[in-house]
Amino acid sequence: MTQANGLPPAQTTPVAGLPAVLSALHDPVRLEMVRRLANAHGPVRCAALYDAINKSTATHHFKILREAGLIERTTIDGQTFQRLRTEELAVALPGLLPAVVDAANRAAAD
Repeated sequence: MTQANGLPPAQTTPVAGLPAVLSALHDPVRLEMVRRLANAHGPVRCAALYDAINKSTATHHFKILREAGLIERTTIDGQTFQRLRTEELAVALPGLLPAVVDAANRAAAD
């Protein structure tokens, strides 16, 4: 987690192996969260990443994505944002994220 309030950033979870990342992306809600983050090209407020679920369910999904190393939580001016760890994913699992996001974008367009 990165914080803009002068505290040092918390240690970030490394990107998990392929099975754990694919397992995290298997859920349609989490896949949509990652799709929205990828299309935003930067941090996004948490509430903008989900629609038809409550806050506690969204928190659960964010936790799974963080544990897989896909996202990190960032606090900017007291607001909580999620950031897709694009660079880290490209190093750990080259080509996976663009392929998954492209497929998710095509599916969302249908």
